[in-house]
Amino acid sequence: MSRDLPLKPPKRSSPIFPSSTCDVPLVSTTPRHVAIIMDGNGRWARARRLPRVAGHRQGAEAVRRAVRASIERGVEYLTLFAFSSENWRRPADEVTILMDLFVRALEQEVAKLHENGIRFKAVGDMSRFNERIRELIAAGEALTARNKRLTLTVAANYGGRWDIAHAARTYFALNPEALASPGPLDPEALSPYLAMSYAPEPDLFIRTGGEQRVSNFLLWQLAYTEFYFTDVLWPDFDATTLDAAIASYRMRERRFGRTSEQLQQVQLAQAPK
Repeated sequence: MSRDLPLKPPKRSSPIFPSSTCDVPLVSTTPRHVAIIMDGNGRWARARRLPRVAGHRQGAEAVRRAVRASIERGVEYLTLFAFSSENWRRPADEVTILMDLFVRALEQEVAKLHENGIRFKAVGDMSRFNERIRELIAAGEALTARNKRLTLTVAANYGGRWDIAHAARTYFALNPEALASPGPLDPEALSPYLAMSYAPEPDLFIRTGGEQRVSNFLLWQLAYTEFYFTDVLWPDFDATTLDAAIASYRMRERRFGRTSEQLQQVQLAQAPK
């Protein structure tokens, strides 16, 4: 069965987390949710005259470092862009290698995540993956569902435009009365149907590899996220790189469309009594 369109509504009566376009979320010195585009595996390998697969394998080591560093720094949600809906355009042999590495990671790493109290999630259109990958993803999500130390989300065959379109299709499929009486659609009505409705919006977005674009990643969710771009190639990503990104994040004033004075009033109201 394809996971592209759920047959019943998600078990949510309202969004768990506030929308940054409606409310001022709680802000702390450590980002609660970090989202990363892991870019630079191929260039890392080319600089060392190695095949691209060597860069992807070293990139898997960087994922382990990122997970460990995130936990140590108190990050609660870590989302990694592993394979976009546009990455199918890459050479067929590279796509095959990436799929093989994905299977190996699912087979070998999910149990370790569970041992360390990490919840595993995957978002994207799973229908294009083979049955083995879909089974491993479903099993990994079920195994780790109750873990709370960190939520690690892997975005695979994911695109931000797909996410929004899928949410709209699901909303109208489950709310046919909205089609019968068309009118203005409240953006917040779609929120429960987005792929990452189980997580707060990212506080910090990191892209490695020197490029400065979002590449169709979490287009809805990044509305008020702080961006950090680094020339560090993903296989070289480590705790020091994460610390530099968090240090930059801490220098930002996150106003969410308000003035500084308004933000101070909101923060006073949100402060523990």
